[in-house]
Amino acid sequence: MPRRAEDKVKEQADLAQVVQARRERGERCVFTNGCFDILHVGHIRYLQEARELGDYLVVAINSDSSVRQLKGYPRPFVTQDERAEMLAALESVDYVTIYDELTAEAVIRLLRPEIYVKGGDYQPEHIPEAPLVRSYGGQVVTVTLVQGRSTTRLVERVVKMLAEREEEKV
Repeated sequence: MPRRAEDKVKEQADLAQVVQARRERGERCVFTNGCFDILHVGHIRYLQEARELGDYLVVAINSDSSVRQLKGYPRPFVTQDERAEMLAALESVDYVTIYDELTAEAVIRLLRPEIYVKGGDYQPEHIPEAPLVRSYGGQVVTVTLVQGRSTTRLVERVVKMLAEREEEKV
């Protein structure tokens, strides 16, 4: 099992081989995906909880171009390579891969994880990837949401603080 961050970041095809080998050993893959732009405590707790659901955790992150399509300019604030490296450095994360699409369906189709996890801010019936996961017998799980912790909230706080500082100068 890789422990150095750079060894945990994998191309999708290479990761598919790793997942298949581990499946053959009877291990259960937990999979999640997202932008993970500006890593915060909500992400950390979410990933720790997800990891506890199986034998290893795969995190697929949106590429810079797909984050931009989903979140708009000026996102992402952190490049895909840096986001992947930071996630890979976390003890709870076993592998990281990057995808260009707006949903993780192609990666899920390739890896076929036993458990697909999203945060508690998602309702299972509104998760676009859920029907695919269920179609091959996988399980869709939502984990606890850390209230008030999101990249959007962090950015809003920074913008508000900067605006207040500018007002004080006037």
